[in-house]
Amino acid sequence: MITSDQIRAARALLRWSGKDLADKTGLGFSTLMRLEVLEGVPSAQAKTLEIIQKTFEEAGVEFIGTPESGAGVRWKIQ
Repeated sequence: MITSDQIRAARALLRWSGKDLADKTGLGFSTLMRLEVLEGVPSAQAKTLEIIQKTFEEAGVEFIGTPESGAGVRWKIQ
């Protein structure tokens, strides 16, 4: 599962606003902002986190590490 820090970092890497992410995922802006302020893995439905992760991955972001050991993001290596 992705963490709140990874969501913020991926959005920053892509230079997307919260509204951009909401538009691209089809999720509510308020929901996304709430998920970003939580610590660790956000308490959300797994499907919601999967939608967010898939959207970022399709935009070229790779999720690395685990919530317990250095979770982060980087550009996907082509």
